[in-house]
Amino acid sequence: MKLQRYLFAICILIVVAVMSGCYEGYVGNEGALLKQYLEPAKLKELVDAPRADIWIIDVRPESAFKKAHIPTAKNFPSGLIMERLSELPKSQYLIVTCETGGRAQMVIKRLEKAGYTRFMNWGANSRYFDVYGSVSG
Repeated sequence: MKLQRYLFAICILIVVAVMSGCYEGYVGNEGALLKQYLEPAKLKELVDAPRADIWIIDVRPESAFKKAHIPTAKNFPSGLIMERLSELPKSQYLIVTCETGGRAQMVIKRLEKAGYTRFMNWGANSRYFDVYGSVSG
């Protein structure tokens, strides 16, 4: 019984670690320049003065995106993004975000397999929302 509780606690800790954005800051082979936007204040600078070569990609479902998202972000839901690759040029730098960073990392792994190298997992968009708010609609 004690061993079962111990194993259960370990499983819970692993799930929490995965869901808490442990992939935050993960970059592709050509994504190092995106690291400068990892802090919310720096991402806010990008939002306020967008660069045409960098897109913020929110991979949450459309309904969640409509409720709240980082200004200037584009919505590519994780379940549909592979069908929409023609809309994501490989030359584009992509800052990928979601609720916790876990879903973003799953998308990034798929993008890597498809040949994408210019990306960063920004992690939980709540890091931005908590400081600067969001837009809806």
